Amino acid sequence: MTTLNTTKHNGKTINIVEDHDAESPRVWDNLGTMIAFHRRYDLGDKHSIKHEDYDGWDEMETALEKKFDAVILPLYLYDHSGITMNTTGFSCGWDSGQVGFICISKEKARNNFGWKQVTKKRKELLTTYLTGEVETYDKYLTGDVCGFEILNSDGEVEDSCYGFYSEEDAMAEAKACA
Repeated sequence: MTTLNTTKHNGKTINIVEDHDAESPRVWDNLGTMIAFHRRYDLGDKHSIKHEDYDGWDEMETALEKKFDAVILPLYLYDHSGITMNTTGFSCGWDSGQVGFICISKEKARNNFGWKQVTKKRKELLTTYLTGEVETYDKYLTGDVCGFEILNSDGEVEDSCYGFYSEEDAMAEAKACA
């Protein structure tokens, strides 16, 4: 396991380490539905939509807008010595392209937040949430997940926890446990 950061706290050593066995954040209770297609990778959420039923991304987006009726963002993948995903696209047209969408329905938003209406300002908030879900998923895809190990004065692992999507969060939790 690769150590990313080490610090001393309360007489113990805290190592922040890479987590190569993290679970996909798409198995969590997510706000958005990630509908993605790729011939070599199983991306996003399980869904019954078939890419071949549509004549391109525009037609699929129109159909999803009717179905979800709230916020839909495109998903782009860059595939070169590893994969990375975002909602804005990549500058390399050769190794990147659109692979799908992430969406949330007005109904789900209203139920989740207790809203009566999904206003323009609330759509902006939903866009921020969906972008955050894609950023977290991208960390999973790129292997940017970590954990901590707390070592006692003899150098033995006393406590550990994994599955953090930022070194700062892992360190804060480790310090609380040390």
